[in-house]
Amino acid sequence: MPVVEWEKDGTVAIVKMINGENKLNPEFNRDFLQAFAEIEQDKTIKAVVLCSGDEKNWCQGIDLVWMQGRLAQNDREGILNFISGLGDIFQRVLFFPVPVIAAIGGHAVAGGVLLACACDFRFMSADKGFFFLSEVDVGVPFLPSALALVRKAIPEYQLCKMLYTGQRYTASELELHHIVQACADKEALMTGAMAFARTFNKKRGIFSELKKCANKSIADLMAGDDLRHIEGFNFFARES
Repeated sequence: MPVVEWEKDGTVAIVKMINGENKLNPEFNRDFLQAFAEIEQDKTIKAVVLCSGDEKNWCQGIDLVWMQGRLAQNDREGILNFISGLGDIFQRVLFFPVPVIAAIGGHAVAGGVLLACACDFRFMSADKGFFFLSEVDVGVPFLPSALALVRKAIPEYQLCKMLYTGQRYTASELELHHIVQACADKEALMTGAMAFARTFNKKRGIFSELKKCANKSIADLMAGDDLRHIEGFNFFARES
């Protein structure tokens, strides 16, 4: 069974993450990329809404259980391939030729925040769910491109606090900093995100070029500084 599925609603593709906490692992990467590849083939689709099938979670970030298993087996190649795969899904969203709208119903944590920031627009339910960067608490480093990715959506003055404290934020608090548009509940979330998605009828060519220019620096970091940073960080001898 896939952990990411999609359906078409008029000119909008609804991509749904359907694996509970929607942890990022190789299976997620594979199914996510497959869904977006299929959507790109349908030229009548004008926007994508990315949502979750779980009531409590949107995306809880990297699957640390999977990661611990790879570490226990000293599977450096598997970990590096997975990190590269994360870059692939973020770039897929960053450069997708139609707008990608995050409909955040439930928790968005760590890598889930990165995925939300990769999207072009963010709506979030105000009645449940927190949005936060947990890397400082779980001991996972930020790659240079990850910082550039969150800066795309989070103001610098707010990012420092989120990055260094791991503080949790609600949709209403995030809306004050123009990070998300808060919606009353999950029903209002999907109604709002879908209504916004239906306003788009842009030509893919120009939309794609605009996104390439806007996000080029992030892709450059993934191809350059990220690789040097990964090579210099010893995943198998981290400080506790």
